Parts: sequence; structure tokens; C-alpha cells
Amino acid sequence: MWDAVGVSGTEATAYEALVHRGQADAEALAGAVGVSKGQVARVLRRLVQRGLATRLPGAPARYVAVPPDLAAGSLIAERERELSRLRTHADQLAAEHARQRPQEHDPASLVEIIDGASNVQSAFVRLQRTARHEIRTFDRPPYLEDPIAGNEEQYIQSERRKLVYRVVYHSSALEIPGRLEDVRRRVQHGERARVSRHVPMKMALCDDQLALIPVTTGSNAAEAAYLVHPSSMLDAFSELFEALWHRAVRLNDRDRDRAVESDRPIDDRLLGLLSGGATDETIARALGWSPRTVHRHIHRMMAEVGAETRFQAGMEVVRRGWA
Repeated sequence: MWDAVGVSGTEATAYEALVHRGQADAEALAGAVGVSKGQVARVLRRLVQRGLATRLPGAPARYVAVPPDLAAGSLIAERERELSRLRTHADQLAAEHARQRPQEHDPASLVEIIDGASNVQSAFVRLQRTARHEIRTFDRPPYLEDPIAGNEEQYIQSERRKLVYRVVYHSSALEIPGRLEDVRRRVQHGERARVSRHVPMKMALCDDQLALIPVTTGSNAAEAAYLVHPSSMLDAFSELFEALWHRAVRLNDRDRDRAVESDRPIDDRLLGLLSGGATDETIARALGWSPRTVHRHIHRMMAEVGAETRFQAGMEVVRRGWA
């Protein structure tokens, strides 16, 4: 835990042992830390230098721990200052790099090839960390990793950075057990989500600066990707996203005009899936309902909006602003 602020494992162990004892000398801490008395003495001197401990007057040398909240606060503030300086330095280097890159004279420099699944995943993580304003993505199977696991911290961090996520999900993505509830949790953290049957590929756009596009759309799509820099190609990908975004069906209240409300409450999840073109079987798996229950709800809704087919019902739902 303390390594996040540059405190090594031995130093962290010694500090926490000192916190539990109140005060101690090197000999008393040696057993708890699991190293020799001489090594603990050197560790304690480093803790004093880092503001984690104070040496008491007298001999033999005895030490008392600085309260953990004060010690952590000081180290975190120091690390934040270092990160801020790094950000400023990186921005300066990026500006210099942009000036020196011969984009207009070297078209090959506008597209990088990222080879290997781990490198593609790392590039996607970098895009999210680099973004200042918005991440736009097309989301569709297949997935390299579990699409549900490990998302909470990502969206908490995006909230802190005021980073907007807009995501168009392929309707097949919502067939994965638990995925719809995962999307709902993302929406609670501010994601703007829509669903469509016409998501042609995976794609991630970082502001208007970078796009990550898989080289292929098959089962090995995660094995290689193009990283596209500012260019007419990047503009085209941005326009493609916006076109599909406006045609896709909304999945959350943050992104809808509720000027027209239905007379009776209808389950938003059912409406979103139905309008996105999901089958009865897909809806049943996503919502944990039986096919018979799905069939009954859909026919009730068709009667409510005066539709004769599922397609008419879905279009009428969208027209009324219910989904």
C-alpha cells in the first residue's frame, strides 16, 4: 500500500510496527520487521528523513511514529506535486514532438500499428489516461478479457477527472450474462450509453486526438490495431461515431429528452433492448426473465402503442421518447 507513495516494503513494515508500538528502538523492531538490528537502524533513519518517524532524545536511540494520517497526507501531496511537474514536462515534450513530426510530408507517421494483444490493451489504457475531455467507443464482442470485471475503479477515476464516456454497444454485447447490469452501473457513474445492431467494429476515440481501431473484426481483433493520429482518417472515424450515435437507441435517462412521457411506466431495460433489435431470447437472458414473460410484456406494449409488429413497436417507443 505504501509503495504508492515511494515507501518500500521494509520501510512500510517498520513504520507500521512502530505505529503499533507507539515508540521503540531498533532492537525492539528487528523481530517484527524480520531483519537485523543494524538494518532496522538504517531503515529508521530513512523514516526520519522521509517524515514518517521522529527520533526521541537520549540513548539508545528510540523512535516514535508520525501519525499515519499526517504522514500519508504529506507523502501524497509530495507525489501529486511530482505528478503535476511530470504532466507539465510531458505536455511541453508533446508540443515539441507535434511540431517536429512531419505529418503533412510523411503520411505513414499518421498511423501506427500496435502489434500483440497486451500492447493493444495497453494502448487502450493509455488513451483513457491521456484523454482530457471525452472517450467515445464502439463496444462489441469478442472480448479479450471479462468485459464486466474491473470497471468500477476506471469510472470512479473518470468522474474525478470530469471525463465523459459515450459508448455505443452492439446489441449482442448485452446478451452476456450480467452485462446489462454492468452497463447500468456505468451509467450511474456518468456514462452515456446507447445500443445498436449496426456497430461495425470496436473503436476508441480519445478527444479529437487519437483513435484505436482493430486491424480485423474477427475473433483475433484484439491481436493488432491501428493508432490513428490527427488526420482526415481520424475525422472520418469521428463522423462515423457521431452518425451511429444519433441513430442508436438510448439506454439512460441522462441522454434523453423526456418531454413526452408514457401514460404507464414501462421497464427501461426492456425498451432499450427491444428498440436495439434484441430477440426474445436475448432479452430473456439479459433480464433474467422467462421467454414467456418477455413475450407477454412485448405484446402488452404493442397493444399499448397500437403496433402490429415488433418493429413498429420499437419505432413507436423511440418516437415517443420512452427509450
